[in-house]
Amino acid sequence: MSSRTASCACGQLKIVVQGEPLGTGLCHCLACQRRTGSVFAALAAFREPYEVIGVANEFVRTGDQGARFRFRFCPACGSNLFHTEEGVEGTVGVAVGGFGDPDFPAPQDSVYTCRMHRWVELPEGITRHDRDPV
Repeated sequence: MSSRTASCACGQLKIVVQGEPLGTGLCHCLACQRRTGSVFAALAAFREPYEVIGVANEFVRTGDQGARFRFRFCPACGSNLFHTEEGVEGTVGVAVGGFGDPDFPAPQDSVYTCRMHRWVELPEGITRHDRDPV
């Protein structure tokens, strides 16, 4: 099985995941915009096992549906690299930009399009959700 490594900007924090992503998506919610400093978050989900290398700080945020997400970021450079959902075992969400791979699989889903910046154009065929479909 192939592995992929995502890294923070300074290289202190890394996550190594196995295989192909379960899925990739975009989130346009205001919390993700503020968390990333961008107009959306691009995330990929992977199954365990995964390996974390380096030290991470954590920030826990409660989503609109009550789910609690534990975001991990580098204490040196501040890059937000990956997250898990409390109570959901076996998967991890990784920031697509951390892989530094322009050939990374395109997103299939886009959530919180109600908050999407009007000038953002989504890829053809992507499934759009006005809010979180859960």
